[in-house]
Amino acid sequence: MSGSTQASNHGVVLAVRGSVVDAGFDGALPSIYSLLRTGSEQQIAIEVQAQLDAHRVRGIALTPTQGLARGMVVTDTGAPLRVPVGDDILSRMFDVFGRPIDRQGAPAQVEWRSVHRSPPPLGRRSTRSELFETGIKIIDVLVPLERGGKAGLFGGAGVGKTVLLTEMIHNTVGKQKGVSIFCGIGERCREGEELHREMKDAGVLPSMVMVFGQMNEPPGSRFRVGHAALTMAEYFRDDRHRDVLLLIDNIYRFIQAGMEVSGLMGQMPSRLGYQPTLATELSSLEERIANTDSGAITSIQAVYVPADDFTDPAAVHTFSHLSASIALSRKRASEGLYPAIDPLQSSSKMATPGIAGERHYALAQQIRRTLAQYAELKDIIAMLGLEQLAPEDRAVVARARRLERFLTQPFFSTEQFTGLAGKLVSLEDALDGCEAILGDVFKDYPESALYMIGAIDEAKKKAPAAAPAARGARPARADTQVTHAAGTHES
Repeated sequence: MSGSTQASNHGVVLAVRGSVVDAGFDGALPSIYSLLRTGSEQQIAIEVQAQLDAHRVRGIALTPTQGLARGMVVTDTGAPLRVPVGDDILSRMFDVFGRPIDRQGAPAQVEWRSVHRSPPPLGRRSTRSELFETGIKIIDVLVPLERGGKAGLFGGAGVGKTVLLTEMIHNTVGKQKGVSIFCGIGERCREGEELHREMKDAGVLPSMVMVFGQMNEPPGSRFRVGHAALTMAEYFRDDRHRDVLLLIDNIYRFIQAGMEVSGLMGQMPSRLGYQPTLATELSSLEERIANTDSGAITSIQAVYVPADDFTDPAAVHTFSHLSASIALSRKRASEGLYPAIDPLQSSSKMATPGIAGERHYALAQQIRRTLAQYAELKDIIAMLGLEQLAPEDRAVVARARRLERFLTQPFFSTEQFTGLAGKLVSLEDALDGCEAILGDVFKDYPESALYMIGAIDEAKKKAPAAAPAARGARPARADTQVTHAAGTHES
C-alpha cells in the first residue's frame, strides 16, 4: 500500500454503516481514541470509540467514507488525533486534523499534540476571581466577564454576534497582548472566509488562530474540532504563559454533533433524543477552559437555543458552565442601539460587591433599576404621552434614555461601514460616565450628544448644554421618539 505507515498493527474493515466503521485486528487491539487510517491513500481517518471484543473495534469516521469497502486494510497509527502547536500556527486557519486551509502551506516549527487532554488539576487552578475587561462599556459595566471564565452569547441571526466577537478579538489583542483562537463548529464556509478577511483588514490576524469544522463535514469531525482548538489554546496558556481569548461559534452544534455520533454508534437516546453522555461530553470540553497559575483561557461562546426553549437539555447543561450570559436583542438593534445587548436579560456572576467592588455593584444595580422602570413606563407613554407622567418618572425616562445612548459604542471592526473611529473605553471611564448621567449632570445635554461616543467627556465636545428655551421644547420630541419606539414594540 502506497500510504502505509511504519506502524505494524494492521487489520481489515469488517463493516461500514455510514460514518460507523467496524474493524478486525488479529494482533493488539487499538485503544479507545486511537486514529485508524484506511482507503486508497490512507485518506480516510477513523477514531476508535468502542472495543467490541478481543478482536473488533468500532469507530466513527472523521472524513467521508466514500469508496470504503469490507476487506480493506486498516492501519492503527498508535496515536490519537493530533494537532500542531507552536508560535508558527498564529495567523493561520486549520481544519480538525491541523491541516492548513488558507492555501499557505504547512507551518514549519510545530509540535503535534493529542486533542484528548485532561482539565488542569484543582491544585493548579487560580482561585482568584478577576474581571476580564473588554473595553466595551455595556459589557464591562453591566455584564462583567471573568478572566478564565466562560460567557454565553445568545442571539438570533443579524443582531451582531459576529461583530461583537470580532471587536473582542481586536480589543484583546490590542489591549491585553493576548492570543485569540476562533473555533467554528458547524460553520458555513462563507462565514469562515468573511471572518478571515475581516480579521486581516482589522490587522489582528498575527495574534490569532482559526480552527474550523465546517457544516458539510461528518459529525465525527465537527465533534472533535472544539478539542483541537482547546489544545492550541492550552499551549499558549501553559507553555507561552499568555492569556487566551477562545471564541466558539456555536457550542450547540458541538452538542448536536455528539448527538449524531451517539445515534450512529447505536446508543439509547436520552431525553428529547439527546445522547445519554451529553453532560460528560460537554464537561470534557468546558472544564479545560480554566484560569491557572500560568495564564487564563477566557471563552465566549455563541449559544443557539432550540425553539427559544431555555429548558431544552442542551441549553440547561450549557448554562451550568457559564459565568456570564449576554443576550442580544433584535428590538435594540432595530433602534440603532449597538451593541444590541439587552441589559435586563443579560447577567453575570461577577457582578457582586466582593468581586466587582462596592461602587461598581451599586452603579450597575442603579442602572438596571432605572432601565427597568423605563421599560414599565413605556406602555403609559405610548397611550397617554410623556406629559402625563409625574415629574420624578419623567426624570427617570430622561436618565434611562441617556444611559441607553451612552452605552452604545463605535467599534473598530465597523469603522469602514460607519465612518466613526472605534473607541476602547476603560471600566473607570465607563463607570464615571454612568454615575454622571444618574446624577443628572447631563440632563441639559441633548440625547444625541451621548450616542456613539467613548468616554463621557466626548459629549461635552460633541454638543453644548441646551439653552433653557430648547429645554422646554425637548419633552415633546422625546415623547414622539418614545411613542414611536413603543409603537414598534407593540407591532
